Amino acid sequence: MRETRSDGELLRAIAADGDRRAFEELYRRYAPWLTARLRGRCADAGVVDDVVQETFLAVWRGTARYREEGSTADAAGWLWRIGSRRLIDTLRGDGARGRLRQALSRLRHRDEDSAEERVLASVEHGDLAGALTRLSPELRAVLQATVIDGLTTREAAVLLGIPAGTVKTRALRARKQLREALA
Repeated sequence: MRETRSDGELLRAIAADGDRRAFEELYRRYAPWLTARLRGRCADAGVVDDVVQETFLAVWRGTARYREEGSTADAAGWLWRIGSRRLIDTLRGDGARGRLRQALSRLRHRDEDSAEERVLASVEHGDLAGALTRLSPELRAVLQATVIDGLTTREAAVLLGIPAGTVKTRALRARKQLREALA
């Protein structure tokens, strides 16, 4: 009889070796659960099935990185965050990133950088980038969800698995710390 591997072992095997058996075991373990949870958020079974497939493709391709942090790591919660974010993006037409990509594609024919391109460059390379990296991961995640991804407080709460009030509190703390760092 074969010993059952832990979630962390499966994810490490997938990331390190592209272990197909580990991936299949993880899929069998979590796909039905993720499907059931997502169907509670979306009545369109086709959309839910696509989102589940996209979630596991991100795991297989390595575009979603699992960071095991001692005993507090939770593969189910990690998969839920990926799946719920993908569902929100699908339902919102790829969210803020999609709208930004569309706006940038319309402006590409111009010789000068667009305002969006200048802002993104300053975020990636300017003082703001340094201030963002100094925020705690929890505060940075809230800013990512609410500001960059354009999610509502409620959507961010679902995505991050925290209460809406906590999202609001962390957003206020993050903005305050950014103002102080950039002053």
